[in-house]
Amino acid sequence: LYVPQASDVIQAIDATTGDLLWEYSRSIPEDLYEMVGGNARNNRNLAIFENLIINTSDDNHVFALNAETGELVWETQIFDYQVNSATHSSGPIIADGRVISGRSCRPWGGPDACIIAAHDARTGAELWRRRLIPAPGEPGDETWGDVPFEDRAHVGSWMVPSYDPELGLLILGTSVTSPAPKFYLGGVENAHLYHNSTLALEVETGAIRWYYQHLVDHWDLDHPFERLLVETRVAPDPDAVSWINPNLQSGEVRKVITGIPGKTGIVYTLDRETGEFLWATPTVRQNVIENIDGAGAVTANAEIIFRESEQVVFVCPTWTGGKDWEAGAYSPLTNTMYYPLRNTCANMLATADFETDTARALTAGGQGGLAIYSLAARHQIAPDTENLGTVRAISAETGATEWLFEERAGTMSLVATGGGLIFGGDSNGRFRAHDHETGEVLWEINLGSSVSGYPITYSVNGQQYIAVNTGAGQVNLTPELRPSRGTNLFVFALPSN
Repeated sequence: LYVPQASDVIQAIDATTGDLLWEYSRSIPEDLYEMVGGNARNNRNLAIFENLIINTSDDNHVFALNAETGELVWETQIFDYQVNSATHSSGPIIADGRVISGRSCRPWGGPDACIIAAHDARTGAELWRRRLIPAPGEPGDETWGDVPFEDRAHVGSWMVPSYDPELGLLILGTSVTSPAPKFYLGGVENAHLYHNSTLALEVETGAIRWYYQHLVDHWDLDHPFERLLVETRVAPDPDAVSWINPNLQSGEVRKVITGIPGKTGIVYTLDRETGEFLWATPTVRQNVIENIDGAGAVTANAEIIFRESEQVVFVCPTWTGGKDWEAGAYSPLTNTMYYPLRNTCANMLATADFETDTARALTAGGQGGLAIYSLAARHQIAPDTENLGTVRAISAETGATEWLFEERAGTMSLVATGGGLIFGGDSNGRFRAHDHETGEVLWEINLGSSVSGYPITYSVNGQQYIAVNTGAGQVNLTPELRPSRGTNLFVFALPSN
């Protein structure tokens, strides 16, 4: 098992005994986190290619280690962190021998900080990079109005993309701009491409084949999360699905992109080859999107769009989700997707001054302020429930909810298994197995701290294992639940008989 830790530490652990085989600890420059921000210590995944473990680093490199020894094989600088403040939040994937990595770009890095990069997996040589903010003369430039190019910032791709080898397409999502309220950034009438979008990039060149914008975002409701690549009958149920393309031939089999790509908690299904909108529907309570027409054009709720500084609006969900970085799962056994979701709302403030009385009031008690987005908020559990967390099972074919599990604690990442189980945990330390057809909890254990890792299943010599990490939890909307913050790796063995 190869485990990424904070501050560019990677550990190799014997998958049957738990013994530490080797540890790689990258040298961290003393001024690094002053330049790129302390949350740059995040690292959500690694890539494996042949005999290499490949990752991106906090100091803006991509590098490869020998999988058996942990020795550095190659490294390539993506940015000089002292000049450009882009960094990673998640690791890369491998697509056709290329290391594909996105960046969690900081606004002070400017538009060139926001890129997708491809490197040769064997040598580390850069093959291409694609900026996610258009420059003058490029398609989409006009969507920024009169905002100078150097002032366009923070359209990042901070979660891992997906890859379709048959189409040669990388499918990825993007984040909000900085600042988030668009009246600060050239006007609410502008789309500011390619923020909060799904992009299909050609793996060989990085060229944009198509894009779909999910939302012009004023509230930090990023859309960078995993896209599920599924071949399925597409037959959305009008009683369960809010928005359907009227030209869709119900029941036809399509290669689609589906899932919940953003913090709004809305499921979108798009044609994978063209980006054509097929259907979409909400899951958790949301008041952000008012309508999606048959062609996929999104209309936001005009009543909560910020139009002046110090304006307060009530928004559901908040920037903590809905959905956030915690991974959903898909099972081909049921053609169902499973998502950990949160029931959240907030009184949210547009402010450029975090010293005002209103800003201090809204951020009191650690509820939240995001200066780089010009936002502050007082978060709460949605008014119509006492449960923060849910796991929702949604048919990829019809969009109907197959089952719903609700609990007080926030729910975390999931994995689906061939044995018909959905494993996942919560922020209160409970790790459990659900039946994939009914949601019934079949097994549960208290791990003591938030189950914040991504669960996996693997097999060694015919023995099946389930592994998951624990660590820090979520935003504290359930103060009576007080798990520890212990960082551990737990591995469970299924009975051999």
